[in-house]
Amino acid sequence: MADDPMPESGAPGPGPAGPDAGFSELDLALIDALQAAPRAPWSRIGRALGVDPTTAARRWERLRAAGLAWITAYDAARTATVAYVEVRCRPRSLEAVSTAVTALPWVFSVDETAGDFDLFLSVAGPDLPSLGRQIRGTIGGLRGVLSTRTRLGITLYGEGRDWRMRAMEPAERAALSTPRALGRTVYSAHWRNRHSPEDRALISALGGDGRLGYTELGAMTGMSEHTARRRVQRMMRDGDISIRCDLAHQLAGLPTMVVYRAAVPHPELERTGNALARFDQVRMCVSVSGPHNLLVLVWLHGLGAIDPFEALLAERFPALEVKDRTVALHTPKRMGRLLDDHGRAIGRVPLGMSLDEPWDGHRENGSGAPEGAK
Repeated sequence: MADDPMPESGAPGPGPAGPDAGFSELDLALIDALQAAPRAPWSRIGRALGVDPTTAARRWERLRAAGLAWITAYDAARTATVAYVEVRCRPRSLEAVSTAVTALPWVFSVDETAGDFDLFLSVAGPDLPSLGRQIRGTIGGLRGVLSTRTRLGITLYGEGRDWRMRAMEPAERAALSTPRALGRTVYSAHWRNRHSPEDRALISALGGDGRLGYTELGAMTGMSEHTARRRVQRMMRDGDISIRCDLAHQLAGLPTMVVYRAAVPHPELERTGNALARFDQVRMCVSVSGPHNLLVLVWLHGLGAIDPFEALLAERFPALEVKDRTVALHTPKRMGRLLDDHGRAIGRVPLGMSLDEPWDGHRENGSGAPEGAK
């Protein structure tokens, strides 16, 4: 996660405003293209979609301004210490606790759930001791929290960066980038490859808008365009930064998010994790500590899709045993983005690693730029 204590917030700009306002087929294809190549020039994106580059750029700006889709950047998984925290709250305390944890820069995603726990948090820290203190002292110490249970992330098989909308033909997607081979990424027990201040500034800027040009990046970070280009391209080449395109999935016809805790015999774990990560429905697949060694997050077309998906799991993975399924009721925050009830981005809390990065009340508009800094 980028080291930047300054949060952003604001209402979405011009664009569809009602809960039924969603995506056209071209919009979904555009998102698919940007998931494959988030920083590709509009000429390449337009060519893959069969549209004029200006049309592609204009449609993207409409989606971004409306909070329907966005591109963000963050530290690569192998550099971070990550955990998944289940939080149980006192009756009538859920809203206050959810608001409090959403404000924390090192809590990068928050889901309000229906199940044995009330909140499902994805958190990051610089190392294991710090992560434990942050969870016990800050989250566990919040008024209204009854208990927390932590699952340490061990091996990541697939995450949101790997998920695709699949609205393009495979050949069109392949023309944009070579498909990234999925495999195991082991989380760190301490923050590796600590970035220089210059690199942290670039990651923070790209966290607000992952398509910022190098001229803009240089101006925002006080370095030359050439230096900004060289540093960003080096971080991307070395796998020190992840850039991904996200969307309001409810309005794209995927309103149901389910978190599965499953158990797989250890000899089958890696094969199962890698295979699951390739499923269209699977948004994240990670091995974790605790009695159930696999955590799987899926996006489905509705509650009625749960049983067929689980039947598919039973057919494909007879050794996998689903121990628990938890349905998300609302996602207030995903990878630092603040979301409304329909999943649209309405602001941002820049990602950070430590307790020294509190939400200080500073506001930024929906474009990701500081107020008055257009």
